[in-house]
Amino acid sequence: MAELSLPVIDLAPLSNPHEDHASIEQLATQLGRAFEGEGFAYLINTPLSLTHEQVFGLASNFFQLPEAEKVRLAKKTFRKENNNTYRGFFPAQVGSDNLKEGFEIGPHEPSTIPKAREARIDLTEANVWPSESIASGFQRASEKLYDELQDLSSRLLSLLAVASGKDQSFFHHYLSDSISTLRFLHYPAICPPAPQQDLCCTPHTDSGILTLLHQDATGGLEVLSPDGRWVAAPYVPGSLVVNIGDLMAKVSGGRFIATYHRVRSSPGVERYSVPFFFEPGVDCMVRSVDGDGEVAVYGEHVLTKMKGWVEFQDTEKIPGIVIDVEAIDPEKA
Repeated sequence: MAELSLPVIDLAPLSNPHEDHASIEQLATQLGRAFEGEGFAYLINTPLSLTHEQVFGLASNFFQLPEAEKVRLAKKTFRKENNNTYRGFFPAQVGSDNLKEGFEIGPHEPSTIPKAREARIDLTEANVWPSESIASGFQRASEKLYDELQDLSSRLLSLLAVASGKDQSFFHHYLSDSISTLRFLHYPAICPPAPQQDLCCTPHTDSGILTLLHQDATGGLEVLSPDGRWVAAPYVPGSLVVNIGDLMAKVSGGRFIATYHRVRSSPGVERYSVPFFFEPGVDCMVRSVDGDGEVAVYGEHVLTKMKGWVEFQDTEKIPGIVIDVEAIDPEKA
């Protein structure tokens, strides 16, 4: 398979305490062109303090926890006695083309926005965490990573505002009560005699505003090119992959592209991935930079999208999706 030549954007100027207007304009132009064309780009020299090794170390450490501890953190979809509906752990769906397990966190400051009475999913609920006694330092490091990715997202939004001909502060209201999600993902190795799967994540576009991705050296990410071919987006050491979601494409008035992407399986090899999804507040009014078109309330938008995501669907309508706690191997618990 051919490899896609994604733009590489050097964010070193963002670490300059005396960043100049010309550098901001140049970065904004590069980012805008990337989203107008391929819809994806690599970011290098990002202002993050955690290395790739540390980020994937966090992911690996979590998924190596005892099964009983992960189940304790499972979303209500998978363990009915649990109260968490949006944050927490979800198991791999064996036999599906979305073969991955995950753990999700949001802001670590409790939200002051009450859950809508009719909503089954609480978008503003508190995080759940593994016990510090068996996952020492995991919460602290994860919260640090979350905060740094949230800060980087806000700076990228400022660049996108400039690229759209607006003031840097145009998207600042998106940051108020933001409910961004940091997701640790593990794609288990599929080894014979288990049936091999071509894909471990099916083709999709992201639904929201902005996605920042740590991908490991295993690779597997594929992007749909403008001419309709699936092409590999290989691992670039030390980089983040950035792309926009459907909502940001609408915000841009169709100027920016939310590109379809998927993950191809690597037989016999496990894979880790750590995406960060920038999300505005649930009450944020999202409208086009052109001032026309429909206005979306972010919380309503994402709840509608979630109806198609297996980790949030009604368990009573999906046989076999609930975790059988009694069947957990005591050797792994």
